[in-house]
Amino acid sequence: MVVHVCRQAQAASSIDRVIVACDDQEIIDAVQSHGFEAALTSIDHPNGSSRVAEVARDLSHDIIVNVQGDEPELDPSDIDAAVEVLARHADCNVSTLATAFTNAGDLDDPNLVKVLHEDEHAVDFSRSAAPGTDPMRHVGLYAFRRPFLEVYVGMAPTAREASERLEQLRIIEHGHSIAVATVPVGRHGIDTPEQYEAFVARWRSKSDSG
Repeated sequence: MVVHVCRQAQAASSIDRVIVACDDQEIIDAVQSHGFEAALTSIDHPNGSSRVAEVARDLSHDIIVNVQGDEPELDPSDIDAAVEVLARHADCNVSTLATAFTNAGDLDDPNLVKVLHEDEHAVDFSRSAAPGTDPMRHVGLYAFRRPFLEVYVGMAPTAREASERLEQLRIIEHGHSIAVATVPVGRHGIDTPEQYEAFVARWRSKSDSG
């Protein structure tokens, strides 16, 4: 699955280099056997942004994109959208994505994070939809200006970050702005064996047809 994510990320026009950051040697070996770079990190990171920050210390790229390893159907254009919206907003050091909810019932699903934004700037993130609001679904991909990753790991976690289990809340609750690009189609990550089997079936179908 991680190799599929690497291939999707590599296809983005804004990406120069793909590196898998993880603390599992088995994943490192699998990724490298398919020709991709990988970096073994500490096992003590509280979230993905912290893990990416460890690897980014040795990089010179201006923008670092954090793509989750459970998104094998990520559209490469989504990565480009995150990079482009960050480039447009000099007041932001981070960008992320939002997409429309297509099923009203999804608003009640705490596994689908909601985002409120205005003028391509995030206002709030939550696992529940506040009454009277019209949130979009958050797509958990982040682009960082590289120096800000060190700022991020140096910021104290916040109470809402812990209670909602949303690392991005630390950023806005410490007064930093997050740019938000809207993408047309929401894609779910792989969270269960059933979802993985469904992905494999879709991938095989596409391979057989073309």
